[in-house]
Amino acid sequence: MKDDSLAHLHDVLQAARAVKAFVSGRTLEEYAWDELLRSAVERKFEIMGEAIGRIKRDEPELLSLIRHHRAIVSFRNILVHAYDAIDDQIVWNVIEDDLDNLIDDIKRLID
Repeated sequence: MKDDSLAHLHDVLQAARAVKAFVSGRTLEEYAWDELLRSAVERKFEIMGEAIGRIKRDEPELLSLIRHHRAIVSFRNILVHAYDAIDDQIVWNVIEDDLDNLIDDIKRLID
């Protein structure tokens, strides 16, 4: 694995763990109400999507080991380009339903 790809994987892992820490003990209602929290979470998702996009450029063969890698990049694009249409429920569902799988996939690749 190239050094750049490894660095991008670490960026994804750090961002995903940060999101988990940000929302720990919080509810969807608290998330929806707290602009600072939403902004922090959305920024970390942007970083995850950008880092995976860079891995796609450098070592696309790694993507087969990351579940839903296309959806992660697409989610990043929505956050960046359709900022006015972000649905808090969807973001919350991604956190609850998908983030642990991403963390597992990235940890396996790093190890």
